[in-house]
Amino acid sequence: MIVKTEKVHINYKGREVSAKKLTVASHLPINIEVAWTKVQTIDLLQFVAKGMIGFVPTKEKFPAVFQENSTVTAQMKFYGFLPLGGTHTLFFEKIDHENKILYTKEYDEVAKVWNHKISMKKIDENTTYYEDEIVIYGGILTSLIVFWATLFYKHRQKRWQLVAKEK
Repeated sequence: MIVKTEKVHINYKGREVSAKKLTVASHLPINIEVAWTKVQTIDLLQFVAKGMIGFVPTKEKFPAVFQENSTVTAQMKFYGFLPLGGTHTLFFEKIDHENKILYTKEYDEVAKVWNHKISMKKIDENTTYYEDEIVIYGGILTSLIVFWATLFYKHRQKRWQLVAKEK
């Protein structure tokens, strides 16, 4: 597993601020088409987050498959039961089926910016390079949020390994 953090500057509400970019990547023993189909579903999101975060829809229910240019909102439950950050908004800005890139712009009361890019590359028929890249800004809490996000995305990658083994 590759884990990297770097300082970046982003525009937040008309001003330049210091944010952090977290990258977590690994090789998954799964066909890229199978992985790509799964990554677009709420079931996969709930599974890979389980144990650290629960997502409870603020509306009736989540869509089974995420759609480009759509927004979902959720109450996040820290470790499954503690409310975290108020309403979390996920805008699915890009779902690029050809290049296997899914990009969301996310935010809540704590994480003012949580821009998440998932990208996949085919290594061979049964191996996929999977990368999470997240730009995070939370004001004075940015470093603390990134620390927790690092643990969370490492957890997600390990849960992905379980999904890959199931095929």
